[in-house]
Amino acid sequence: MENPHDTEQRLTELEIKASFTEDLLEQLDQVIVRQQQQIDLLIREIARLRQPAADAQSGVPRNLRDDLPPHY
Repeated sequence: MENPHDTEQRLTELEIKASFTEDLLEQLDQVIVRQQQQIDLLIREIARLRQPAADAQSGVPRNLRDDLPPHY
């Protein structure tokens, strides 16, 4: 039969491990949320960058002043 002190110590160690696991899971959830926000931002940026190319292919005239460098 196990010593009650050993059982209590094992239970305490399991509770500590569970607590660390919960903290790690929360941190990983936050990382996933940040990564999804970055992915969404990049998808919007790619769509914005592709828009001029799509406009050029569709025959929409471009304003040549948009292509001038800022010092002109």
